[in-house]
Amino acid sequence: MVFYLVGLGLGDEKDVTIRGFEAIKSCDKIFLESYTSILGIDKEKLEAFYDKSITIADREMVESKAEDIYEPALGENNNVALLVVGDPVCATTHTDIMIRAKEYGCKVQVIHNSSVMGAIGSCGLQLYNFGQTVSIPFFEENWRPTSFYPKIKYNRGGGMHTLCLLDIKVKEPNFEQLMKGRTEYLPPRFMSVNECCEQLMEAESRHSEKCYDPKTSLCVGLARLGQDSQKIVAGTMEELVSEDFGLPLHSFIICGKCHELELEMIKEFLMEGSKYVFED
Repeated sequence: MVFYLVGLGLGDEKDVTIRGFEAIKSCDKIFLESYTSILGIDKEKLEAFYDKSITIADREMVESKAEDIYEPALGENNNVALLVVGDPVCATTHTDIMIRAKEYGCKVQVIHNSSVMGAIGSCGLQLYNFGQTVSIPFFEENWRPTSFYPKIKYNRGGGMHTLCLLDIKVKEPNFEQLMKGRTEYLPPRFMSVNECCEQLMEAESRHSEKCYDPKTSLCVGLARLGQDSQKIVAGTMEELVSEDFGLPLHSFIICGKCHELELEMIKEFLMEGSKYVFED
């Protein structure tokens, strides 16, 4: 039958489209992908809304056992759905699953929904003024990559804004315990705007190419986009590093050259006492 990849949007169980809801109701097996993002509600609320049992597809399943997700769709009367927070085509993880499912012989259908890639427009910045999107990984003691830096520099050089997607760590293995023969996982970690600012400032300090100025460059921190508790605050990196954005998920924007209409909207979100200077 059909392997559906259904976008859930960004808010709660009611954000699913009518088409997505009907597809889910037709399915015999339903998986919720919990590796690349998280929804603002728990699995039980989704199950109650759909009146269906849902299996969590964690990192191990998505990376190593993806065939367990789409293989049942080969059955003559079996529909299968993989529920994805946001839109199914915004992460390479889901594109890979689609390709593999098609190669396996499954009929694949994608049902779209809102995602952070569009919702960032809530802050007033125009989507067509964005350049390359970058990912900001957690820095570790002996691993502090800054491959995002030249991409931000390229965007800023062309006057374009940069969306920074912040790292999440879910079901990461505890290597110390693995060495002792035990399988344990570290607690989930979700990068905050504050941690992102700290790492971006460190990257600028290390490269010193004046890609952005933590004291003067306009930035925007965003949290829980699409949810009732959504929070958007604009300011400089040095200002936003101490702002409390609350619960995850967070994202971050480094502004390029702003149009006057963009600036008018941004002023609504400028943090109180900000020293950012708007050009006349």
